[in-house]
Amino acid sequence: MMRWLLILTLMVGPAQAEMRPVPRPAPDIVELVPEGRIQTPDLTAVTRSTRPFERLSPARRDTLAMMSALRAETTIIDSDGLVQRSDRPVTRNAEVVLAAASRPRQSAGGGGLCGRSSIQGARIDPVPGAGACGIPEAVRITAVSGVALSRAARMDCGTAQALDDWVRNGVLPVVGNRGGGAVALRVAAGYACRTRNNQPGAKISEHGKGRAIDISGIQLANGTEISVLRDWGRGAEGRILRELHRRACGPFGTVLGPDGDRFHQDHFHFDTARYRSGSFCR
Repeated sequence: MMRWLLILTLMVGPAQAEMRPVPRPAPDIVELVPEGRIQTPDLTAVTRSTRPFERLSPARRDTLAMMSALRAETTIIDSDGLVQRSDRPVTRNAEVVLAAASRPRQSAGGGGLCGRSSIQGARIDPVPGAGACGIPEAVRITAVSGVALSRAARMDCGTAQALDDWVRNGVLPVVGNRGGGAVALRVAAGYACRTRNNQPGAKISEHGKGRAIDISGIQLANGTEISVLRDWGRGAEGRILRELHRRACGPFGTVLGPDGDRFHQDHFHFDTARYRSGSFCR
């Protein structure tokens, strides 16, 4: 019996020794943050946008807002021609009024100058002139259909209405949003008591009767201009000008441009003279 116990002890003892738990080796600890110090991310303030283009100036933002408002289905232009920023009545600061933003509501009907609220300006005294010159019932126009004239022009109401029609049905839809949209017409000439093309012995020009206006370009909201002299027959701007020339034929009785003659290389001539054969457009 003792013999067998000795044998069992020798056989079981080593197995029990192997099953005993042993301490794990100590891990390698790397101190990432020094004791007593709390690390925080670098929160350096960003002083300006990371966008790869320059921010719009306040004046440019107001101009773009105005152009967007003019194209809205529901009128959001107040009686002073400014974009309504809210429905609450407010007192406008005159310093924020843009030179090209003295805009009427987009309506050709109703009251207003020459029977249209879309025509901006004032009635003035009759304009005298020698011979056939003069404007018996004169108006001084500053803007039509929300597009300003680069300088006020004297004319009769028929010519003001034709210009309003051309801007509404030609300039605004044809120029569209190019350069932010059309904001002004570059006026080359308005009323002037002179002969046609300033030629000696020629008939009195329609300019001398307040029935004509010359336009040399379309000013855009971004400060650029579509120029008759520079852009006629060239690229996208040239195509816009040609379409504007075409759409003037109808509202006006006479439409002349760079293809007409050597006197109109740098502007469009529009007048409201009427002919039995219809509008004369060249």
